Amino acid sequence: MTTVALMWEARAVPGRGAELLAWAREQRLPAEPLRREFLRAPQDRVLIITWWDAEYDTELPELPEPDGELVMRAVHRWRFESVGE
Repeated sequence: MTTVALMWEARAVPGRGAELLAWAREQRLPAEPLRREFLRAPQDRVLIITWWDAEYDTELPELPEPDGELVMRAVHRWRFESVGE
């Protein structure tokens, strides 16, 4: 079994970054990841990384798209596989 990291990044409408972060924290997934981390950056960007014990191509639950009035563009998503330290 490998570790897969799913990254979810969105850019809020200017001035609504805290609201986007709060929305992301409220989202529940049908299964719990090994770990979930919330990050923020300038320009009201929010990044969430979840770690899973799974093979790279396993179907995993992901955060949904937020309401279009909260974000400036579609969410960006990436999937990575751990290759060790």
